[in-house]
Amino acid sequence: MEEGNPRLKMTEFWQEHSRQATVQEMMLDSSAELLTLQELPEILALLPSLEGATVLELGAGIGRYTQHLLKQAHHVTAVDFMEKFVEKNKQDNGHHNNVDFIQSDVTSLNFSKNRFDLIFSNWLMMYLSDEELLSLAKSMLVWLQPGGYLFFRESCFHQSGDCKRDFNPTRYRTPAQYNHMMTSTVIVEETEGAGKQAFGFDIVMSKAVQTYVKMKNNQNQVCWLMHKVPRNSGANQGFNTFQEFLDKQQYSRRGILRYEKIFGPGYVSTGGPSTTKEFVDLLNLSSGQKVLDVGCGIGGGDFYMARTFGVEVLGMDLSSNMVEIAMERAVKENLPLVQFEVADATKRVFAEGSFDVVYSRDTILHIADKLELFKHFYSWLKPGGKVLISDYCCGERPWSPEFQEYVKQRGYILFTPQQYGKCLEQAGFTRVRAEDRTSQFIQVIKTELERAEAMREGFIEEFSEEDYSAIVNGWREKLQRCEKGDQRWGLFYAERD
Repeated sequence: MEEGNPRLKMTEFWQEHSRQATVQEMMLDSSAELLTLQELPEILALLPSLEGATVLELGAGIGRYTQHLLKQAHHVTAVDFMEKFVEKNKQDNGHHNNVDFIQSDVTSLNFSKNRFDLIFSNWLMMYLSDEELLSLAKSMLVWLQPGGYLFFRESCFHQSGDCKRDFNPTRYRTPAQYNHMMTSTVIVEETEGAGKQAFGFDIVMSKAVQTYVKMKNNQNQVCWLMHKVPRNSGANQGFNTFQEFLDKQQYSRRGILRYEKIFGPGYVSTGGPSTTKEFVDLLNLSSGQKVLDVGCGIGGGDFYMARTFGVEVLGMDLSSNMVEIAMERAVKENLPLVQFEVADATKRVFAEGSFDVVYSRDTILHIADKLELFKHFYSWLKPGGKVLISDYCCGERPWSPEFQEYVKQRGYILFTPQQYGKCLEQAGFTRVRAEDRTSQFIQVIKTELERAEAMREGFIEEFSEEDYSAIVNGWREKLQRCEKGDQRWGLFYAERD
């Protein structure tokens, strides 16, 4: 695959698969028409508002998406490098006055700075080398307005289509590779009044395309929505993004699995299955309801809710390591009621009244503007909907120097349980219950410490002495912080009228 000119190989590949300019050729799948019926509305529903937007569509093909984008957008520039695909797109959509067609290899494109509000691409980056993709990522940051969005979708791990291929130069990257390559790309621009400003991509959402999960039992079709945002070199503890900070610090894959060893299979939050059962019982879930789990971790609570009550659960987490493990478990659980996505809850958008329940365990401590987030929760819930949250909290200030350092190192933003409850009320919720559960937290930690000590040899054998010490010392420090009154733990319940 790496031999010779990669662009020539890609051209040769697509010349072979664009002779008739059909949807089957373009999707490399004999079931293309059936897949399209389900996939198109799913993908379009994930896009930000297109009203008045200037859109660049890369790898537009025969216009499967072009025809829908131009109905809402102010203008669409549709690009593809196969002449027959561009001709077919022109034939079907050229009568609209808000679309331009360009035949070009994406690596040769050149647009002016800040020209587009949205860049949309469907199956394109897997046909680029790593060097070409990094170069394109930089170009797209230049072409997008500050605050603009990039949506792309790729085949990961392996191919999906059943079309025969004499050779296949496609690069089936992992989602983690795309996450890293896209979020590590940074440009510097001159901005009005602010001088030089660095910009990069933050992940708003990344998830498997559910059409392929349902129709092909295939989780390798993954899509992303990314946001062009200013980069602050002093933020995120020196990492490019907060997500990278989480994935490489507290929630490395190894760190997650050692947490799970203590909390119990499927869990990375306080009390594992015992507190999950206790708290979920407060919701009186019933079959067919829809639950949003914000900070789903590796999915144990979501599998429990779906299996026990027959509810549909969407689990989101900003840590891609968490979600990758959750999706691996989802294949084994074979529970189509549960979906997972990498998402930033502060940027994710859902239609009003999308869920019956918003559930979150020990996650919102990472989020600064809790009031704004709770207003989103309120909007996303149906009338009569419920929110249930457990979270790390704090005691009244002044805090001990050790606790201040701990909070700073973790990047936590902590409220007292009382402040937390008032914030939910300010967001519009009623029947708010804010409970200080620190005594339960202390008891759970003591129980988990006993469990850790009982499994010491097996833990060290699976991980290491260093990992064991890190876990045990971490739990003992939690106890000390609680005993000093600095660290608290809260349980919060509220309803939308």
